[in-house]
Amino acid sequence: MPTYILGISAYYHDSAACLVVDGRIVAAAQEERFTRKKHDAGFPSHAVAYCLKEAGITAAQLNHVAFYEKPLVKFERLLETYTSMAPRGWRSYLMAMPTWLGEKLWMSDDIADHLDGYTGEIFFGEHHESHAASAFYPSPFEQAAVVTMDGVGEWATSSIGVGRGNDLEIFRELRFPHSLGLLYSAFTYFAGFKVNSGEYKVMGLAPYGEPKYVDLIKKHLVEIRDDGSLWMNQEYFTYAHGLTMTGAKLESLIGGPARQPESLLTQREMDLARSIQEITEEVMLKMCTFAHKESGMRDLCLAGGVALNCVGNGRILREGPFDQIWIQPAAGDAGGALGVAMGIWHRHLGKPRQSAESLGTWQRPSAKADGRLQNAEVPKYSDGMSGSYLGPKFSEAEIAESIRKGGWIATRVEPDRVAEVVAEHLASERVVGLMQGRMEFGPRALGGRSILGDARSPKMQAVMNLKIKFRESFRPFAPAVMREHVGEWFELDGESPYMLLVADVKPDRRLPVPAEADQLWGIEKLNVPRSTVPAITHVDYSARIQTVRRDTNPLYYDIIAAFNRRTGCPIIVNTSFNVRGEPIICTPEDAYRCFMRTNMDVLVLENFILERTAQPAREEDESWKKEFVLD
Repeated sequence: MPTYILGISAYYHDSAACLVVDGRIVAAAQEERFTRKKHDAGFPSHAVAYCLKEAGITAAQLNHVAFYEKPLVKFERLLETYTSMAPRGWRSYLMAMPTWLGEKLWMSDDIADHLDGYTGEIFFGEHHESHAASAFYPSPFEQAAVVTMDGVGEWATSSIGVGRGNDLEIFRELRFPHSLGLLYSAFTYFAGFKVNSGEYKVMGLAPYGEPKYVDLIKKHLVEIRDDGSLWMNQEYFTYAHGLTMTGAKLESLIGGPARQPESLLTQREMDLARSIQEITEEVMLKMCTFAHKESGMRDLCLAGGVALNCVGNGRILREGPFDQIWIQPAAGDAGGALGVAMGIWHRHLGKPRQSAESLGTWQRPSAKADGRLQNAEVPKYSDGMSGSYLGPKFSEAEIAESIRKGGWIATRVEPDRVAEVVAEHLASERVVGLMQGRMEFGPRALGGRSILGDARSPKMQAVMNLKIKFRESFRPFAPAVMREHVGEWFELDGESPYMLLVADVKPDRRLPVPAEADQLWGIEKLNVPRSTVPAITHVDYSARIQTVRRDTNPLYYDIIAAFNRRTGCPIIVNTSFNVRGEPIICTPEDAYRCFMRTNMDVLVLENFILERTAQPAREEDESWKKEFVLD
């Protein structure tokens, strides 16, 4: 009989569920995709129901259920912190305690109440061990160093370990209140963005600024040690005891108050973003270098929210001592559900991992000197994530029924014609919403729930940011590139399947920048085309790359290949199928609602094509737009 293991993460942000069957990840999804509440922290009832349905079982058939962290240890940390800082933190204490005393301390009962029929034990993992398990066990490596970095779990804020076969050992931890993730979040807050949500905006804003505050940060706020650990001066931070991340003392040091959310971005915020990004990259590099020295491993696995910093990841790959790195695509707390489930299978039950040899697909890349690869020469590759396509899929019959019920106007095309049709639209600079196959697990859209555009178009970035995504104009878009062509266009020769590595556009693909552009500051730099694919080239010539293989996602690959045949360009723009403030779409109804609220030209639901101009006129509720004031 199969062994069914359910992993759960919840009650902080990005709640999720994952089902592992005999060591294979069968299903995983975040609760926000079903409830349409971004970063939903509630119990992942819908995600659990989906996972069980995908496997065709009920909760009564589960063999093991596990939660990704230890609530009692986290409660201990909160009590010790409040006690040590009293009377500061009294308001925060009064707000936190009712939730803990009423719900979180009784988590076993709460989980059991949500799993009708399950009578077994509820296991509790440790937060950073769950992250580490999510990084190592699905990776393509038989053995590797493992580094996790985030805000805080129970006490740990970062960890270093090593994985060998089914064994995973953590040998070094950084503990609260000293935390690279909380340091970055503090500056996210100071720059006027939402904590646990806006950190990637800071990363995207950084190239517009100068590192003017690096010395100030190192002198007053943080001490960075050679092993990548850090000490933070708590006089400048309030997250340990207050309701905010920073207070008056940091405002005095920086020379002004924190930016108010949605107010005008200034050069100060850009310079702060650049400064904290450089600090973060320095810490990431030092921590990973230390992990290499202590573990002796050739390869590295990463997880935790800081591992979503793809600029830092790119530097680790280029400048660090490891041959290869692999990053868990659901690196944040959602991935903890996957990690704790995998940990039960391999560590608690002692089951072996499938080796790279038994998978028969992993080979170390060996490119030509010029970085160019022919299709037949692309090294084979596999991991345990199935491309991170682990969410729901909708059949042709289900989509046809949604179209009928909604009164939408759609044209059905044969499945083998979809790629050519989409490529034709993209080559005509139309913006296409694509919903096909299984929904992605993690924060990145990877071709299952994506909005696509022409990377060659100088106007595409502005069009997609302002008229499609309703978000800040400075935000960069990612290139999706055929794997065999990545070395021809970018300073990257390897895999980046989950859009978690940044590399520069190759010099021979760049455009000369007018002399007057050197006089531009901040966001003014945005409108200067910098390469032959300007829609995906950031102001510092970098790009957040997704490499695409046909064996992972055939239709998505075929679309890019068809676009390449038409244009000679094997790259398209890929951004998540949502608007600012909403989760990525899940269902056909989500897709159509987002399609009609924006200026997308075409919607593709598997092999159904919907053109915006053909849809029936209807009066839409646009009250949802009121909160989206653009910078």
